[in-house]
Amino acid sequence: MTTKLVISALGDDRPGIVDELSDIIYTHELNIEDSRMTVLGGEFAILLLVSGSPPALESLQAELTDIEQSLKMRLLIKPTTEPVSTSNSIPYSVEVAALDNPGIVNNISRFFSSRNINIVNLQTERYAAPHTGSPMFALHMTVGISADTNIAQLRETFSELCDELNLDAELNSL
Repeated sequence: MTTKLVISALGDDRPGIVDELSDIIYTHELNIEDSRMTVLGGEFAILLLVSGSPPALESLQAELTDIEQSLKMRLLIKPTTEPVSTSNSIPYSVEVAALDNPGIVNNISRFFSSRNINIVNLQTERYAAPHTGSPMFALHMTVGISADTNIAQLRETFSELCDELNLDAELNSL
């Protein structure tokens, strides 16, 4: 019988973090099923979904303090279950680009949450525009839209919002 844990880890960025953490997980006879890793500012952030036998997971949890000290990272470990079935939803990608300004993520996430559309994945980044160096913002999102949603109407309403906010945006099926 396998069970699952979500592990969140945060610490100063340095070479070797992924090697050290994956070695600890492997040593505890756990499997990394899914992961997200990134550098934010000077911090390295990791989200992992790991699976294994209950005794292996308990062993990892029992050594949490030692693991944190060894890695020089803060870890949060939470048991989880299988995801809720989304058989009635269709994945769509959302791409947004604009001059950087506060509120873009809030406005876009509110648009989808107010329509009971689940955000499955979200990534943002700030970068300098070519030639001008102006601060730009990009948002990449995957949402799960119910199969009985009127997509044409949703696209039109989304487009209107983005026009009001001066955002270049696309909503496309995956």
